[in-house]
Amino acid sequence: MPRFAANLTTLWPEISFLDRFAAARRAGFAGVEVLFPYDVAAGSIVDRLAGNDLELVLINAPPPNYVGRSRGFAATTGGSDLFRKDFLRALRHGKVLGAKAMHVMAGVDGDRGTFVANLAWAAAEAKGRQITIEPINREDMPGYFLSDFALAREIVAEVGAPNLGLQFDAYHAQKITGNLMETWEECRTLVRHVQVAGVPGRHEPAGGDVDWPAFFARMDADGYRGWVSGEYRPKGRTEDGLGWMAGGR
Repeated sequence: MPRFAANLTTLWPEISFLDRFAAARRAGFAGVEVLFPYDVAAGSIVDRLAGNDLELVLINAPPPNYVGRSRGFAATTGGSDLFRKDFLRALRHGKVLGAKAMHVMAGVDGDRGTFVANLAWAAAEAKGRQITIEPINREDMPGYFLSDFALAREIVAEVGAPNLGLQFDAYHAQKITGNLMETWEECRTLVRHVQVAGVPGRHEPAGGDVDWPAFFARMDADGYRGWVSGEYRPKGRTEDGLGWMAGGR
């Protein structure tokens, strides 16, 4: 089975954020991800990671630090100065937290040339740290610029940075293409991080439109050794829905 991580932004919503680190360790996770960790003191997060022997595998960048601002603006025309300033802030924060990877969010609308230029700059600034981009379906995030896997592959190739790769969200892949396995086959050599959630509903990755045990087995067979993070909304208590990690349907 893959190496599973827990998304602490979405899992254990019934308890406080800082208490979720211990809950993840008790549930058997060795890695966690946090979408936007910027509103919590970095020292508090570092303490929880160390105290529970957890690895922070991914955060999002840049931070959404203005009221009403889109979650991400790396592709926004005319927004490069703001992106680069805020990316550097996110990079400093990520280094303090020990985050292994940073997902650069494109934002809504935007421009390919702007996105490519900003990614090339970000990858150079973050040498030694993994940078990812993720196609997101426009039903969940209307107008999101990067909503196509073929475009994502083209952009990774155009930037050509060794530390830039794909963040493969299986939920978005199934929603966008209707064929998770085929999309994985097209993208797998570029994938550096995987996220999973059930389709439809974005609950536990069990049942629904995807054969999850087959997908997990396929990743193993293809030699994927990165993290697979549960980024979903639990139907009930988080602990009650973790059977998917054992291949449950």
